[in-house]
Amino acid sequence: MGKYFGTDGFRGEANKNLNYEHAIKIGRFLGWYYGANKGKKAKIVIGKDTRRSSYMFEYALCTGLMASGADAYIMHVTTTPSVSYIARVDDFDCGIMISASHNPYYDNGIKLLNENGEKMDEETILKIEDYIDGKLEIPVAQRDEIGRTVDYVAGRNRYIGYLISMSKYSFKDKKVGLDCANGASWSIARGVFDALGAKTYVINDAPDGYNINTDCGSTHIEHLQKFVVDNGLDIGFAYDGDADRCLCVDEKGNIVTGDHILYVYGCYMKERGKLLNNKVVTTVMSNFGLYKAFDAAGIEYDKTSVGDKYVYENMVKTGNRIGGEQSGHIIFSKYATTGDGILTSLKMMEVMLAKNKPMSELTAPFVVYPQVLKNVRVKSKPEAQNDPDVQAAVKKVADELGDQGRILVRESGTEPVIRVMVEAGSEELCEKYVDGVIDVIKAKGHLE
Repeated sequence: MGKYFGTDGFRGEANKNLNYEHAIKIGRFLGWYYGANKGKKAKIVIGKDTRRSSYMFEYALCTGLMASGADAYIMHVTTTPSVSYIARVDDFDCGIMISASHNPYYDNGIKLLNENGEKMDEETILKIEDYIDGKLEIPVAQRDEIGRTVDYVAGRNRYIGYLISMSKYSFKDKKVGLDCANGASWSIARGVFDALGAKTYVINDAPDGYNINTDCGSTHIEHLQKFVVDNGLDIGFAYDGDADRCLCVDEKGNIVTGDHILYVYGCYMKERGKLLNNKVVTTVMSNFGLYKAFDAAGIEYDKTSVGDKYVYENMVKTGNRIGGEQSGHIIFSKYATTGDGILTSLKMMEVMLAKNKPMSELTAPFVVYPQVLKNVRVKSKPEAQNDPDVQAAVKKVADELGDQGRILVRESGTEPVIRVMVEAGSEELCEKYVDGVIDVIKAKGHLE
């Protein structure tokens, strides 16, 4: 990770950690860089979510792009996966999404995608950071070289058409609930489900610039749970601010996590002979119960570091076709190069309709193990993590759990924090083991 860009773009509080000048410089560099490499005017597509500050960043990016000679194609309010799709299929040099995903409205972010709709490579990111820090100088465009903006709402419509084409089944008579998190999916999701014949019930689809992710969406799924039960719906889907993740609620009001989705669709792919390598890609934070369920189903799995970036890197390297995170970032590599919440919900509908079973029955074999996760603020993450006594305590827990649970101790990527997580047969057992390891960290004087 670089100085400004993390695994999911340049993110921070608007005009504090991430300001309009950063956006202008990012636009300036990208417009010059792709134009210089091509030897002709660069063509770059931009989308944004519903945050008030997204307008400011959109105009700042466009200013920088045009000043460097690029044409900026504006999709307006749209989802991250839609920008990824359009960057890939409409021959753009790169794509830019303005969003802080599931963060509160006052945060924002700039996500950069390459011409294949994938997260931009580290080498280019580091060059952008050098320009932001004044280590590079680039020329401005003049006369007929100056760029322009192009209204490209047609790109969003094309993406909607693509989603509709993904469904093999009519959703006729299916009662579907959607929680759009007052975010980017509000202008897309209902139209897709309506076009496929569903009886669509939508909540949190009235963004005002400030209410994105506020007590709604995939981070507050309890509201969709109640909505599904109260209205007798067949299923519900909750998205985050930029709709690159999706969580579900079954007809009984139970939460269907990203792990459940991986299980349900992984089994569906295996049954049809579509699960290449007989593998599903997970992260180290996937629930232990998922691995037990995969073992019972005869499905193998890879484990990556936390982050959809690492999931996708594994899929590119190995050819694995499905992967994702417990949080609902699910990647179907045959259809997309990034997590796509609306596509994920269509895939869940496909399994329900193909097997003619409710979601509760499809997820039943996956028994979620109780989990306790505690964060410990420490003076030095490496010293605490590598302390021989701490490692011995972790090994003791792992040995005692055997194949009936697991312990995971890892460093936070953004805070001076060690995360201690245990999954076991009961919450009491989890608490006991987590507290035991934390006691050792404390006794050795590692606490901040």
